[in-house]
Amino acid sequence: MAKKINKIIGTIFSGVLFGCFAGLAIVVILYLFPANGTKQTLERDDNASQTESVAKEEQKAEEKDVDVYSTEGEIDATETADSELESSELAVVTDVTAVVEEVMPSVVSIYGTYMVTGDFWGYQFQQEDEGSGSGIIVGENEEELLIVTNNHVVADSTSLSVQFVDESTCMAQVKGTDEDVDLAVIAVSIEELSESTKEAIRVATLGDSNALKVGEPAIAIGNALGYGQSVTTGVISAVNRRNTMDEDGESLSLIQTDAAINPGNSGGALLNVYGEVIGINSNKIAGASVEGMGYAIPISTAKPIIEDLMSKKTRIPVDESKKGYLGISGINVTDDVHEMYGLPYGVYIAQVYAGTAAERAGLRKGDIITYFDGESVETMEELSLLLDCTQAGSSVQIGVMVTTSDGYEEQMTEVVLGGRN
Repeated sequence: MAKKINKIIGTIFSGVLFGCFAGLAIVVILYLFPANGTKQTLERDDNASQTESVAKEEQKAEEKDVDVYSTEGEIDATETADSELESSELAVVTDVTAVVEEVMPSVVSIYGTYMVTGDFWGYQFQQEDEGSGSGIIVGENEEELLIVTNNHVVADSTSLSVQFVDESTCMAQVKGTDEDVDLAVIAVSIEELSESTKEAIRVATLGDSNALKVGEPAIAIGNALGYGQSVTTGVISAVNRRNTMDEDGESLSLIQTDAAINPGNSGGALLNVYGEVIGINSNKIAGASVEGMGYAIPISTAKPIIEDLMSKKTRIPVDESKKGYLGISGINVTDDVHEMYGLPYGVYIAQVYAGTAAERAGLRKGDIITYFDGESVETMEELSLLLDCTQAGSSVQIGVMVTTSDGYEEQMTEVVLGGRN
């Protein structure tokens, strides 16, 4: 009997012991290898957390984009959003239509005829050629509309015409030039403008090129290839680029841009995103062997020169029969002559013809003409152009350098120009 009891107790103890080990094994297995349902629950919790985070970010973004008619606090948020938008627009310019529409009435196309000297087997000849450029309307007075362009656009021209934004065309005259900085101002008579043209055009707004930063957007408008006004965009690639302007080695600090500047763009406008003129484009400065490097004369440098040129007397050529005649033959005082003999720059009078205005005014052989009717003179060509625009009988002031015991000194002489007999 006792044996049976011991056997039953042993069986029960073995069962309990097995159950304990089995249960422990299941717990360990579940701990080490969690069920798929548990993983999915954890993933759902993570996704819910991410969704909640995204929802919070969207809510923050919506709070910035509030209605301008909301409460005072919301208006502050709108101003912040607008400021951020403005910064974004300045960083990347993809649509410049508003700027172009505002500025295009200030930009003109310039067309000219020129006398070009050719050479054929040692025989030199002259023939008429045509060229094109651009200009910017920078001012007006009671009689004239004033336009700035490059000097090389108008140099040696026999006639100039200007086409406005409404495609009307008027003749223009050179008012003043500065070859050293490649600038010129031309004038169109107000009387030649129709009322519709007056309403269509406007004077450009000049900016501050000294405030430019490398990388900011740039817009170029000009008469590219003579086809009419076109627009290119880019950035300010560099500022204060030194570039040689003439054969004497004179240089000028320029704006460099990657906005395309092609033949015909010369004299056109380089703009910022506010529609202000920050530079005057010059294709002459850019080289044909490079790409993506255009140059413009900084408007802050050009402003005082433009103002001076605008104040000059407009020169209108007169009929051949009415042209004034001085009565001299002259020789240019070149660099070599200046250095060798110490003569002042100007037109050296080689001969004074008898019975002419020069003789009556007391001009003598050896005098050097440096000034004529408000304009500085250094060459016989410049003097001839001024005489071409002065009628016979006109009284003009001529500045001459005369020799004295102490060297050369300047004297002003009034001359009444004669006519050709």
